[in-house]
Amino acid sequence: MSDAYAHPEVLVDTEWVNAHLKDPKVRVAEVDYDPAANYELGHVPGSVLFDWRKDINDPIRRDLLGREALTSLFRHAGIDDGTTVVLYGDFNNWFAAFAFWTFKYYGVKDLRLMNGGRKKWIAEDRPLTKELPSHPASTFTAGAPDEKLRAYLDDVRRELPHVKDGKLKLVDVRGPKEFTGEITAPPEYPNEHAQRGGHIPGAVNIPWAQAVNDDGTFKGRRDLDSLYGGKGVTAAAPVITYCRIGERSSHTWFVLKYLLGYPDVRNYDGSWTEWGNQIRSPIEKP
Repeated sequence: MSDAYAHPEVLVDTEWVNAHLKDPKVRVAEVDYDPAANYELGHVPGSVLFDWRKDINDPIRRDLLGREALTSLFRHAGIDDGTTVVLYGDFNNWFAAFAFWTFKYYGVKDLRLMNGGRKKWIAEDRPLTKELPSHPASTFTAGAPDEKLRAYLDDVRRELPHVKDGKLKLVDVRGPKEFTGEITAPPEYPNEHAQRGGHIPGAVNIPWAQAVNDDGTFKGRRDLDSLYGGKGVTAAAPVITYCRIGERSSHTWFVLKYLLGYPDVRNYDGSWTEWGNQIRSPIEKP
């Protein structure tokens, strides 16, 4: 089997980004959970900031940003239908992958991830700036949501019997202690708990971090095939990924859909903060 990814065009390396810093057809965007600890201290020259909390989520409801909000965000960043958008960020691209999934949900065509994210760019001592970019406004308009990419609470509840009989694979990408219920929040966010610990019945635990190398880049195709195939997660059955709030599961969604080419992968962004707090939702513990 070839070690080439199914869709290699969606990944660019740091050298490619460095060579396209002044390309008017390319817009680099940093997506951070905490911009004050990252983007504001120095970012890829010319890159715009997409604040995960403020820009990618609805300000009132627990939901993604709306279609009109995405239209406004992209217009302000000078992104149009002909722009190649390169996303990168902190936590090995957790939130950049969440933005990638969100933007695909709204039909954005030319999206890439910078392999290795902010971590690799800094490790290679590439240029950083605190200067805030300004780009001419565009006329971009976001498309209608593609619900084939997203799973909701009712979808997961309805399809639990198919998890049991193997016709659907449910992948919990959290750490092992979250999966077993030993802890109810990851070490990075110790105060953001669910009411109950455990996992959705029938889910298989494949932590998101097993898909990346030490430098934050994605592992090769053969290693990824072995990782997921070894747990029975293959292209033969539809897959739903979930974590705590949907960002780590977006990372795994990206791996399965674009690097391995699985045809039917959905991200359940409600994830454990919804399922673990929902009255009468069944859970499993060892």
